[in-house]
Amino acid sequence: MSRKIRMGMVGGGRGAFIGAIHRHAAGLDGQVELVCGAFHIDPEISVASGKDFYLPEDRCYRTYHEMFEKEAKLPADKRMDFVTIVTPNFVHFEPAKLALENGYHVVCEKPLSFSLDEALQLEALVKKTGLTFAVTHTYTGYPMVKQAREMIKEGVFGKIRKVVVEYPQGWLSTPLEQSGNQQASWRTDPKRSGKAGAVGDIGTHAENLAETITGLKITELCADVSRMVSGRLLDDDANILLRFDNGAKGVLHCSQIAAGEENALNIRVYGEKGGLEWHQMEPNTMLVKWLDKPTQVYRVGGDRAYMGAVAQANTRTPAGHPEGYLEAFGNIYKNFAKTVQARIDGKKPDPVNLDFPTVEDGVRGMKFIDAVIESGDAGAKWVKLN
Repeated sequence: MSRKIRMGMVGGGRGAFIGAIHRHAAGLDGQVELVCGAFHIDPEISVASGKDFYLPEDRCYRTYHEMFEKEAKLPADKRMDFVTIVTPNFVHFEPAKLALENGYHVVCEKPLSFSLDEALQLEALVKKTGLTFAVTHTYTGYPMVKQAREMIKEGVFGKIRKVVVEYPQGWLSTPLEQSGNQQASWRTDPKRSGKAGAVGDIGTHAENLAETITGLKITELCADVSRMVSGRLLDDDANILLRFDNGAKGVLHCSQIAAGEENALNIRVYGEKGGLEWHQMEPNTMLVKWLDKPTQVYRVGGDRAYMGAVAQANTRTPAGHPEGYLEAFGNIYKNFAKTVQARIDGKKPDPVNLDFPTVEDGVRGMKFIDAVIESGDAGAKWVKLN
């Protein structure tokens, strides 16, 4: 392709956190350029935010409705190719739906939507339109996560028996939402976040990581869901037993009141012959454990012969040059962009570039949320996850 693909953005303006991460990640490999956006619910702040990013004034839109209307009137060689949605959960569905209906590819923050019904509607629209839809489950972008997935897929550990995945944070250990903190206030508000708090915000990351690495599907779960901070309207802690479709058992723990923790997502997977251990806060290292020989330490690096082809394709630097959160995010955008580029050119995407979370992963996350909250509300009963 002779040009970058053109990105529009919904959300991510002044005062936002994740919007800047998306913009950095999208630009990391030189495949994407930001050309327009509706960056804030306040029209004036939206326009001002667009000017912050040095966009032409006529591409700084007051609302996303205006953005879709005016972009559609631009020549094909000027208008955006895809939309990135980086708003709170309750503003995922409508802009995603409008994008698909107007022929635009989509990148959407997780969880996919406010409700499972909305998620299923988006999934149906993606199938109907054939457009590309990515959900930013960031942690699947790490090279070592891809290496773990490939090793399990190749059967080096034998049949998987046990999965332990945890995502503890401590930032909501106090009622931060009562102080006016923007990030805390919407995440703890059922009118903006949906039926789940920590389960939706970080539990879905843990669920997605477990299913992505193992290639297994959760079929049933039993959840003890809590609101530890007095007066909080949504869950801030959950402890969940899992059953997988191959008979494996698992434990998933997510918490935002684990005082002192940062973003300590980690996973351990055990098979008949051995297993692995990976920590998001040390993403370039993975422990590979064996039943009858010493533990091995795998390290990320483009010059490491033991790293598989998919992991190598998502590694940018030689060993010893750490690749972290932005690079993992960037891998999702790189693969998404190359897939969209191929489809714009009328070509079949390279299978290596189809390696990013999709709308189907987003639907799985919404089904997980529903099942966990149902189980918790029923006093930790077993619930099927279809």
